[in-house]
Amino acid sequence: MAQTQPPAKRVKLEKKPANLVEDDETPSVFNPKYRVCPYLDTINRNLLDFDFEKLCSISLTRINVYACLVCGKYFQGRGTNTHAYTHSVGEAHHVFLNLHTLRFYCLPDNYEIIDSSLDDIKYVLNPTFTRQEISKLDQLQPKHSRTVDGVLYLPGVVGLNNIKANDYCNVVLHALSHVGPLRDYFLREQSYAHVKRPPGDSMFTLVQRFGELMRKMWNPRNFKAHVSPHEMLQAVVLWSSKRFQITEQGDPIDFLSWFLNTLHRALKGNKQPNSSILYKIFLGEMQIYTRKIPPVELDDTAKAQLLATEEYKDQVEHTNFIYLTCDLPPPPLFTDEFRENIIPQVNLYQLLGKFNGSAEKEYKTYKDNFMKRFEITRLPQFIILYIKRFTKNTFFLEKNPTIVNFPIKNVDFGDILGMRQRDKDVKDTKYNLVANIVHDGDPKKGTYRAHILHKANGQWYEMQDLHVTEILPQMITLTESYIQIYERCADSS
Repeated sequence: MAQTQPPAKRVKLEKKPANLVEDDETPSVFNPKYRVCPYLDTINRNLLDFDFEKLCSISLTRINVYACLVCGKYFQGRGTNTHAYTHSVGEAHHVFLNLHTLRFYCLPDNYEIIDSSLDDIKYVLNPTFTRQEISKLDQLQPKHSRTVDGVLYLPGVVGLNNIKANDYCNVVLHALSHVGPLRDYFLREQSYAHVKRPPGDSMFTLVQRFGELMRKMWNPRNFKAHVSPHEMLQAVVLWSSKRFQITEQGDPIDFLSWFLNTLHRALKGNKQPNSSILYKIFLGEMQIYTRKIPPVELDDTAKAQLLATEEYKDQVEHTNFIYLTCDLPPPPLFTDEFRENIIPQVNLYQLLGKFNGSAEKEYKTYKDNFMKRFEITRLPQFIILYIKRFTKNTFFLEKNPTIVNFPIKNVDFGDILGMRQRDKDVKDTKYNLVANIVHDGDPKKGTYRAHILHKANGQWYEMQDLHVTEILPQMITLTESYIQIYERCADSS
Protein backbone atom coordinates (compact mmCIF):
# COMPACT_ATOMS: atom_id res chain seq x y z
CA MET A 1 0.00 0.00 0.00
CA ALA A 2 1.46 3.40 -1.04
CA GLN A 3 2.44 5.73 1.81
CA THR A 4 0.42 8.98 1.85
CA GLN A 5 2.34 12.26 2.03
CA PRO A 6 1.48 14.62 4.96
CA PRO A 7 -0.04 17.96 3.86
CA ALA A 8 2.51 20.75 3.37
CA LYS A 9 2.72 23.31 6.17
CA ARG A 10 1.61 26.84 5.38
CA VAL A 11 4.16 29.58 5.75
CA LYS A 12 3.46 31.82 8.74
CA LEU A 13 3.23 35.45 7.73
CA GLU A 14 4.64 37.88 10.27
CA LYS A 15 2.66 41.05 10.70
CA LYS A 16 4.81 44.21 10.62
CA PRO A 17 4.43 46.73 13.44
CA ALA A 18 2.13 49.61 12.61
CA ASN A 19 4.92 52.16 12.75
CA LEU A 20 6.89 50.36 10.01
CA VAL A 21 4.02 49.79 7.58
CA GLU A 22 4.65 51.66 4.32
CA ASP A 23 2.34 51.79 1.32
CA ASP A 24 4.49 51.30 -1.78
CA GLU A 25 1.69 51.49 -4.32
CA THR A 26 2.18 53.83 -7.23
CA PRO A 27 0.23 57.03 -6.50
CA SER A 28 -2.83 57.53 -8.68
CA VAL A 29 -5.78 59.86 -8.38
CA PHE A 30 -8.07 57.02 -9.53
CA ASN A 31 -7.13 54.83 -6.56
CA PRO A 32 -9.78 55.13 -3.82
CA LYS A 33 -7.02 55.35 -1.18
CA TYR A 34 -6.09 58.81 -2.46
CA ARG A 35 -8.48 61.66 -1.80
CA VAL A 36 -8.67 65.41 -1.99
CA CYS A 37 -7.60 66.64 1.45
CA PRO A 38 -9.69 69.38 3.15
CA TYR A 39 -6.76 70.38 5.41
CA LEU A 40 -4.34 71.77 2.83
CA ASP A 41 -5.07 75.32 3.97
CA THR A 42 -3.57 74.50 7.40
CA ILE A 43 -0.05 74.09 5.93
CA ASN A 44 2.27 76.82 7.22
CA ARG A 45 5.23 77.23 4.83
CA ASN A 46 6.84 79.84 7.09
CA LEU A 47 7.54 77.12 9.70
CA LEU A 48 8.96 74.53 7.31
CA ASP A 49 12.71 74.01 7.61
CA PHE A 50 14.28 70.92 6.04
CA ASP A 51 17.91 71.87 6.75
CA PHE A 52 18.16 69.98 10.02
CA GLU A 53 18.79 66.31 10.68
CA LYS A 54 15.92 64.03 9.63
CA LEU A 55 15.12 62.39 12.97
CA CYS A 56 12.02 62.08 15.14
CA SER A 57 11.77 64.90 17.69
CA ILE A 58 10.55 62.42 20.37
CA SER A 59 12.23 59.04 19.76
CA LEU A 60 15.28 60.41 17.86
CA THR A 61 15.00 57.60 15.31
CA ARG A 62 15.96 58.15 11.65
CA ILE A 63 13.65 55.43 10.27
CA ASN A 64 10.31 56.31 8.67
CA VAL A 65 10.32 60.00 9.67
CA TYR A 66 7.52 62.38 8.70
CA ALA A 67 7.41 66.19 8.81
CA CYS A 68 4.27 67.87 10.12
CA LEU A 69 3.51 70.57 7.56
CA VAL A 70 1.50 72.60 10.09
CA CYS A 71 4.18 73.11 12.77
CA GLY A 72 7.34 71.87 11.00
CA LYS A 73 8.30 69.21 13.59
CA TYR A 74 9.53 65.70 12.72
CA PHE A 75 7.79 62.53 13.96
CA GLN A 76 8.18 58.82 13.36
CA GLY A 77 5.65 56.51 11.76
CA ARG A 78 2.19 56.81 10.30
CA GLY A 79 0.28 53.92 11.84
CA THR A 80 -1.75 53.78 15.03
CA ASN A 81 0.11 54.58 18.28
CA THR A 82 3.06 56.14 16.44
CA HIS A 83 4.38 59.59 17.36
CA ALA A 84 3.06 61.17 14.15
CA TYR A 85 -0.39 59.64 14.73
CA THR A 86 -0.48 60.83 18.35
CA HIS A 87 0.60 64.32 17.29
CA SER A 88 -2.11 64.51 14.62
CA VAL A 89 -4.83 63.54 17.12
CA GLY A 90 -3.57 65.64 20.03
CA GLU A 91 -2.76 68.84 18.10
CA ALA A 92 -5.24 68.51 15.22
CA HIS A 93 -2.37 68.73 12.70
CA HIS A 94 -3.33 66.56 9.73
CA VAL A 95 -0.91 66.99 6.80
CA PHE A 96 2.42 65.11 6.89
CA LEU A 97 5.27 64.55 4.44
CA ASN A 98 7.46 61.44 4.33
CA LEU A 99 11.02 62.84 4.24
CA HIS A 100 12.34 59.82 2.35
CA THR A 101 9.67 59.04 -0.27
CA LEU A 102 8.44 62.67 -0.64
CA ARG A 103 4.80 61.53 -0.41
CA PHE A 104 2.09 63.41 1.48
CA TYR A 105 -0.40 61.85 3.89
CA CYS A 106 -3.38 62.94 5.97
CA LEU A 107 -3.48 61.64 9.53
CA PRO A 108 -5.18 60.10 11.46
CA ASP A 109 -7.31 59.06 8.43
CA ASN A 110 -4.11 57.66 6.85
CA TYR A 111 -4.72 58.37 3.17
CA GLU A 112 -2.29 59.78 0.63
CA ILE A 113 -2.70 63.30 -0.73
CA ILE A 114 -2.01 64.02 -4.40
CA ASP A 115 -2.05 67.72 -5.19
CA SER A 116 0.16 69.75 -7.52
CA SER A 117 0.05 72.71 -5.10
CA LEU A 118 2.43 70.75 -2.83
CA ASP A 119 5.18 70.45 -5.46
CA ASP A 120 6.97 73.56 -4.12
CA ILE A 121 7.41 71.82 -0.73
CA LYS A 122 8.91 68.77 -2.48
CA TYR A 123 11.32 71.01 -4.37
CA VAL A 124 12.50 72.78 -1.21
CA LEU A 125 13.18 69.42 0.47
CA ASN A 126 14.97 68.00 -2.57
CA PRO A 127 15.95 70.60 -5.21
CA THR A 128 16.90 69.22 -8.61
CA PHE A 129 18.73 70.78 -11.55
CA THR A 130 18.84 69.81 -15.22
CA ARG A 131 21.99 70.09 -17.31
CA GLN A 132 20.44 72.99 -19.21
CA GLU A 133 19.69 74.91 -15.99
CA ILE A 134 23.23 74.35 -14.70
CA SER A 135 24.81 75.52 -17.97
CA LYS A 136 22.94 78.85 -17.70
CA LEU A 137 23.94 79.67 -14.10
CA ASP A 138 27.02 81.68 -15.13
CA GLN A 139 25.78 82.89 -18.52
CA LEU A 140 22.36 84.50 -18.16
CA GLN A 141 21.67 87.61 -16.11
CA PRO A 142 20.57 86.20 -12.73
CA LYS A 143 17.02 86.78 -11.49
CA HIS A 144 16.21 87.51 -7.87
CA SER A 145 13.89 85.06 -6.15
CA ARG A 146 11.27 85.85 -3.52
CA THR A 147 10.86 83.90 -0.28
CA VAL A 148 7.57 83.04 1.43
CA ASP A 149 7.77 86.18 3.58
CA GLY A 150 8.56 88.41 0.59
CA VAL A 151 12.35 88.80 0.97
CA LEU A 152 14.33 88.99 -2.28
CA TYR A 153 17.50 86.92 -2.62
CA LEU A 154 19.90 85.86 -5.36
CA PRO A 155 20.35 82.06 -5.76
CA GLY A 156 23.93 81.10 -4.87
CA VAL A 157 24.34 84.24 -2.75
CA VAL A 158 22.57 83.16 0.44
CA GLY A 159 23.69 83.35 4.05
CA LEU A 160 24.74 80.30 6.09
CA ASN A 161 23.56 79.96 9.67
CA ASN A 162 26.27 80.20 12.35
CA ILE A 163 25.19 77.62 14.93
CA LYS A 164 27.80 78.77 17.46
CA ALA A 165 31.38 79.04 16.15
CA ASN A 166 31.33 77.50 12.68
CA ASP A 167 32.08 80.66 10.68
CA TYR A 168 35.44 79.10 9.71
CA CYS A 169 33.48 76.34 7.92
CA ASN A 170 30.90 78.70 6.42
CA VAL A 171 33.50 80.80 4.58
CA VAL A 172 35.01 77.67 2.99
CA LEU A 173 31.56 76.41 1.91
CA HIS A 174 30.72 79.86 0.50
CA ALA A 175 33.99 79.92 -1.47
CA LEU A 176 33.60 76.37 -2.84
CA SER A 177 29.99 77.06 -3.91
CA HIS A 178 31.36 79.50 -6.53
CA VAL A 179 34.00 77.18 -7.97
CA GLY A 180 32.10 76.51 -11.21
CA PRO A 181 33.05 72.90 -12.13
CA LEU A 182 32.77 71.74 -8.49
CA ARG A 183 29.35 73.37 -8.10
CA ASP A 184 28.08 71.95 -11.41
CA TYR A 185 29.23 68.45 -10.43
CA PHE A 186 27.42 68.46 -7.08
CA LEU A 187 24.23 70.17 -8.32
CA ARG A 188 23.36 66.93 -10.15
CA GLU A 189 23.08 63.95 -7.84
CA GLN A 190 23.50 61.65 -10.84
CA SER A 191 27.13 62.85 -11.15
CA TYR A 192 28.22 60.81 -8.13
CA ALA A 193 25.37 58.27 -7.87
CA HIS A 194 27.48 55.67 -9.76
CA VAL A 195 30.29 55.73 -7.16
CA LYS A 196 30.26 52.36 -5.40
CA ARG A 197 31.44 52.14 -1.81
CA PRO A 198 32.16 48.93 0.13
CA PRO A 199 29.41 47.67 2.48
CA GLY A 200 29.37 49.42 5.85
CA ASP A 201 31.31 52.45 4.60
CA SER A 202 29.36 55.60 5.44
CA MET A 203 32.05 58.11 4.36
CA PHE A 204 29.96 58.68 1.24
CA THR A 205 27.47 60.50 3.51
CA LEU A 206 29.83 63.49 3.42
CA VAL A 207 29.51 63.62 -0.40
CA GLN A 208 25.71 63.41 -0.21
CA ARG A 209 25.47 66.13 2.45
CA PHE A 210 27.74 68.48 0.47
CA GLY A 211 25.64 67.88 -2.66
CA GLU A 212 22.43 68.62 -0.75
CA LEU A 213 23.94 71.84 0.63
CA MET A 214 25.05 73.00 -2.84
CA ARG A 215 21.57 72.40 -4.27
CA LYS A 216 19.91 74.28 -1.39
CA MET A 217 22.29 77.24 -1.73
CA TRP A 218 21.50 77.53 -5.47
CA ASN A 219 17.77 76.74 -5.09
CA PRO A 220 15.73 79.47 -6.89
CA ARG A 221 12.54 78.45 -5.02
CA ASN A 222 13.63 78.55 -1.38
CA PHE A 223 11.16 79.40 1.38
CA LYS A 224 13.79 81.54 3.16
CA ALA A 225 16.81 83.62 2.15
CA HIS A 226 19.37 81.58 4.12
CA VAL A 227 20.45 77.96 4.53
CA SER A 228 21.53 76.08 7.65
CA PRO A 229 24.57 73.79 7.10
CA HIS A 230 23.60 71.70 10.15
CA GLU A 231 23.46 68.27 8.44
CA MET A 232 26.64 68.98 6.50
CA LEU A 233 28.55 70.00 9.64
CA GLN A 234 27.24 66.99 11.58
CA ALA A 235 28.87 64.77 8.94
CA VAL A 236 32.09 66.82 9.23
CA VAL A 237 32.19 66.40 13.02
CA LEU A 238 31.62 62.65 12.65
CA TRP A 239 34.17 61.97 9.92
CA SER A 240 36.86 64.24 11.31
CA SER A 241 36.59 62.40 14.67
CA LYS A 242 35.58 65.73 16.29
CA ARG A 243 38.69 67.48 14.99
CA PHE A 244 36.41 70.16 13.53
CA GLN A 245 33.66 71.26 15.88
CA ILE A 246 30.54 73.41 15.50
CA THR A 247 31.04 74.94 18.95
CA GLU A 248 34.76 75.80 18.73
CA GLN A 249 36.57 78.18 16.39
CA GLY A 250 38.89 76.48 13.91
CA ASP A 251 41.29 77.25 11.08
CA PRO A 252 39.72 77.45 7.57
CA ILE A 253 42.87 76.16 5.83
CA ASP A 254 42.94 73.03 8.01
CA PHE A 255 39.26 72.45 7.30
CA LEU A 256 39.65 73.13 3.55
CA SER A 257 42.61 70.75 3.23
CA TRP A 258 40.89 67.96 5.18
CA PHE A 259 37.57 68.47 3.40
CA LEU A 260 38.96 68.35 -0.14
CA ASN A 261 41.09 65.27 0.56
CA THR A 262 38.24 63.46 2.34
CA LEU A 263 35.81 64.21 -0.51
CA HIS A 264 38.45 62.93 -2.95
CA ARG A 265 38.76 59.63 -1.06
CA ALA A 266 34.98 59.29 -0.70
CA LEU A 267 34.64 59.62 -4.50
CA LYS A 268 37.12 56.70 -4.84
CA GLY A 269 39.90 58.99 -6.01
CA ASN A 270 43.54 57.92 -6.17
CA LYS A 271 46.86 59.68 -6.89
CA GLN A 272 46.04 60.22 -10.57
CA PRO A 273 45.20 63.85 -11.55
CA ASN A 274 41.81 62.99 -13.11
CA SER A 275 40.66 60.37 -10.61
CA SER A 276 38.04 62.70 -9.07
CA ILE A 277 36.49 66.09 -9.72
CA LEU A 278 38.56 67.53 -6.81
CA TYR A 279 41.93 66.54 -8.28
CA LYS A 280 40.78 67.43 -11.78
CA ILE A 281 40.35 71.12 -10.93
CA PHE A 282 42.61 71.73 -7.89
CA LEU A 283 45.64 69.44 -8.29
CA GLY A 284 48.91 70.98 -9.44
CA GLU A 285 52.45 69.57 -9.65
CA MET A 286 55.79 70.87 -8.37
CA GLN A 287 59.40 69.83 -7.86
CA ILE A 288 61.11 70.36 -4.50
CA TYR A 289 64.91 70.68 -4.45
CA THR A 290 66.38 69.97 -1.02
CA ARG A 291 70.00 70.26 0.13
CA LYS A 292 71.38 69.67 3.59
CA ILE A 293 73.42 72.42 5.29
CA PRO A 294 76.61 71.44 7.18
CA PRO A 295 76.74 72.38 10.90
CA VAL A 296 77.93 75.95 11.54
CA GLU A 297 80.60 74.97 14.08
CA LEU A 298 82.67 72.99 11.50
CA ASP A 299 85.67 74.57 9.77
CA ASP A 300 85.82 75.11 6.01
CA THR A 301 87.73 71.89 5.32
CA ALA A 302 85.22 69.71 7.15
CA LYS A 303 82.31 71.51 5.46
CA ALA A 304 83.89 70.92 2.03
CA GLN A 305 84.28 67.21 2.80
CA LEU A 306 80.63 66.94 3.87
CA LEU A 307 79.39 68.81 0.80
CA ALA A 308 81.20 66.31 -1.43
CA THR A 309 79.21 63.38 0.04
CA GLU A 310 75.95 62.11 -1.47
CA GLU A 311 73.97 63.09 1.63
CA TYR A 312 74.65 66.82 1.11
CA LYS A 313 73.88 66.93 -2.62
CA ASP A 314 70.60 68.28 -4.06
CA GLN A 315 67.67 65.87 -3.73
CA VAL A 316 64.79 66.32 -6.19
CA GLU A 317 61.26 65.27 -5.22
CA HIS A 318 58.27 65.41 -7.57
CA THR A 319 55.03 66.01 -5.66
CA ASN A 320 51.44 67.23 -6.04
CA PHE A 321 49.76 70.14 -4.31
CA ILE A 322 46.18 71.31 -3.70
CA TYR A 323 47.11 74.72 -2.31
CA LEU A 324 50.26 76.89 -2.17
CA THR A 325 51.50 78.33 1.14
CA CYS A 326 52.71 81.93 0.83
CA ASP A 327 54.97 83.23 3.63
CA LEU A 328 54.54 86.85 4.72
CA PRO A 329 57.60 88.93 5.64
CA PRO A 330 57.82 89.64 9.39
CA PRO A 331 56.12 92.91 10.47
CA PRO A 332 58.29 95.80 11.76
CA LEU A 333 59.09 95.72 15.47
CA PHE A 334 59.35 99.47 16.03
CA THR A 335 56.95 102.38 15.58
CA ASP A 336 57.49 105.30 13.21
CA GLU A 337 58.35 108.89 14.21
CA PHE A 338 54.70 109.53 15.13
CA ARG A 339 54.75 106.56 17.56
CA GLU A 340 52.28 104.64 15.45
CA ASN A 341 52.59 101.18 13.99
CA ILE A 342 52.33 101.42 10.22
CA ILE A 343 50.61 98.37 8.72
CA PRO A 344 53.16 96.92 6.26
CA GLN A 345 52.24 96.01 2.68
CA VAL A 346 53.64 93.42 0.30
CA ASN A 347 52.99 92.60 -3.34
CA LEU A 348 51.45 89.24 -4.26
CA TYR A 349 54.14 88.59 -6.89
CA GLN A 350 56.76 88.97 -4.15
CA LEU A 351 55.09 86.15 -2.21
CA LEU A 352 54.84 83.99 -5.32
CA GLY A 353 58.62 84.35 -5.83
CA LYS A 354 58.97 81.45 -3.37
CA PHE A 355 57.89 79.07 -6.16
CA ASN A 356 60.03 80.34 -9.05
CA GLY A 357 62.62 77.57 -8.64
CA SER A 358 65.50 79.88 -7.67
CA ALA A 359 64.52 81.38 -4.29
CA GLU A 360 65.79 79.27 -1.38
CA LYS A 361 64.22 79.04 2.06
CA GLU A 362 65.77 77.52 5.17
CA TYR A 363 63.91 74.84 7.13
CA LYS A 364 65.10 73.69 10.53
CA THR A 365 64.53 70.45 12.40
CA TYR A 366 65.71 69.45 15.86
CA LYS A 367 68.74 67.79 14.28
CA ASP A 368 69.54 69.19 10.80
CA ASN A 369 69.04 72.29 8.65
CA PHE A 370 67.89 72.20 5.03
CA MET A 371 67.59 74.66 2.15
CA LYS A 372 64.62 74.11 -0.15
CA ARG A 373 63.61 75.45 -3.56
CA PHE A 374 60.15 75.03 -5.10
CA GLU A 375 59.40 74.92 -8.81
CA ILE A 376 55.87 74.61 -10.24
CA THR A 377 55.69 72.16 -13.16
CA ARG A 378 51.92 72.20 -13.79
CA LEU A 379 49.30 74.81 -12.90
CA PRO A 380 45.77 73.55 -12.06
CA GLN A 381 42.54 75.06 -13.38
CA PHE A 382 41.91 76.62 -9.94
CA ILE A 383 44.78 77.79 -7.73
CA ILE A 384 44.27 78.04 -3.96
CA LEU A 385 46.68 80.39 -2.18
CA TYR A 386 47.08 80.15 1.60
CA ILE A 387 48.63 83.32 3.05
CA LYS A 388 50.24 82.22 6.31
CA ARG A 389 49.28 84.88 8.86
CA PHE A 390 49.55 82.94 12.12
CA THR A 391 52.73 81.79 13.83
CA LYS A 392 52.71 79.77 17.01
CA ASN A 393 55.56 79.96 19.48
CA THR A 394 56.03 78.48 22.94
CA PHE A 395 53.80 81.00 24.67
CA PHE A 396 51.09 82.34 22.38
CA LEU A 397 49.67 82.68 18.86
CA GLU A 398 50.73 85.73 16.81
CA LYS A 399 49.05 87.25 13.78
CA ASN A 400 50.87 89.03 10.97
CA PRO A 401 48.74 92.06 9.88
CA THR A 402 50.60 92.65 6.59
CA ILE A 403 48.31 93.70 3.74
CA VAL A 404 48.82 91.80 0.47
CA ASN A 405 48.39 93.91 -2.67
CA PHE A 406 46.95 91.81 -5.46
CA PRO A 407 45.05 92.42 -8.71
CA ILE A 408 41.52 91.04 -9.05
CA LYS A 409 41.88 90.08 -12.72
CA ASN A 410 44.64 88.75 -15.00
CA VAL A 411 47.05 87.61 -12.29
CA ASP A 412 49.99 86.09 -14.17
CA PHE A 413 51.30 82.88 -12.57
CA GLY A 414 53.67 82.23 -15.50
CA ASP A 415 56.73 83.47 -13.59
CA ILE A 416 56.50 80.60 -11.08
CA LEU A 417 56.50 77.93 -13.79
CA GLY A 418 59.69 76.06 -14.59
CA MET A 419 61.61 77.13 -17.71
CA ARG A 420 60.61 73.98 -19.63
CA GLN A 421 56.92 74.38 -18.85
CA ARG A 422 56.92 78.16 -19.33
CA ASP A 423 57.16 77.85 -23.12
CA LYS A 424 54.37 75.26 -23.26
CA ASP A 425 51.83 76.92 -20.94
CA VAL A 426 52.58 80.58 -21.60
CA LYS A 427 49.05 81.10 -22.98
CA ASP A 428 47.30 79.61 -19.93
CA THR A 429 48.95 81.36 -17.02
CA LYS A 430 46.55 84.25 -16.34
CA TYR A 431 44.00 83.81 -13.58
CA ASN A 432 41.06 85.77 -12.12
CA LEU A 433 40.12 85.89 -8.45
CA VAL A 434 36.80 84.16 -7.66
CA ALA A 435 36.88 83.91 -3.84
CA ASN A 436 38.73 85.62 -1.00
CA ILE A 437 38.58 84.59 2.68
CA VAL A 438 39.50 87.23 5.27
CA HIS A 439 40.35 87.06 8.98
CA ASP A 440 39.39 90.01 11.20
CA GLY A 441 40.37 90.68 14.80
CA ASP A 442 42.67 88.96 17.28
CA PRO A 443 44.29 85.58 16.53
CA LYS A 444 42.08 83.65 18.97
CA LYS A 445 38.89 85.74 19.11
CA GLY A 446 38.69 86.86 15.48
CA THR A 447 36.05 86.09 12.87
CA TYR A 448 36.08 85.11 9.22
CA ARG A 449 34.22 86.48 6.21
CA ALA A 450 34.28 85.64 2.51
CA HIS A 451 34.23 87.66 -0.70
CA ILE A 452 32.79 85.78 -3.66
CA LEU A 453 32.27 86.70 -7.31
CA HIS A 454 28.91 85.98 -8.94
CA LYS A 455 30.11 85.36 -12.49
CA ALA A 456 26.71 85.87 -14.15
CA ASN A 457 26.43 89.54 -13.18
CA GLY A 458 30.11 90.24 -12.37
CA GLN A 459 29.22 91.54 -8.90
CA TRP A 460 31.29 90.88 -5.77
CA TYR A 461 29.52 90.01 -2.51
CA GLU A 462 30.73 90.01 1.08
CA MET A 463 29.33 87.10 3.08
CA GLN A 464 29.67 86.71 6.83
CA ASP A 465 27.33 83.97 8.05
CA LEU A 466 23.79 85.36 7.48
CA HIS A 467 24.93 88.83 6.38
CA VAL A 468 25.20 89.29 2.60
CA THR A 469 26.12 92.68 1.07
CA GLU A 470 27.53 93.94 -2.20
CA ILE A 471 31.15 95.14 -2.13
CA LEU A 472 33.41 97.03 -4.52
CA PRO A 473 36.43 95.08 -5.89
CA GLN A 474 38.71 97.90 -4.74
CA MET A 475 37.71 97.26 -1.11
CA ILE A 476 38.69 93.58 -1.31
CA THR A 477 42.37 94.40 -1.85
CA LEU A 478 42.48 96.34 1.44
CA THR A 479 41.54 93.35 3.62
CA GLU A 480 43.74 90.90 5.51
CA SER A 481 43.40 88.05 3.01
CA TYR A 482 43.87 84.56 4.36
CA ILE A 483 42.80 82.17 1.56
CA GLN A 484 42.32 83.03 -2.12
CA ILE A 485 40.95 80.97 -5.01
CA TYR A 486 41.93 81.91 -8.59
CA GLU A 487 40.41 80.55 -11.80
CA ARG A 488 42.25 80.25 -15.10
CA CYS A 489 41.01 82.84 -17.61
CA ALA A 490 38.82 81.30 -20.28
CA ASP A 491 40.07 83.75 -22.91
CA SER A 492 43.73 83.84 -21.82
CA SER A 493 44.85 82.50 -25.18
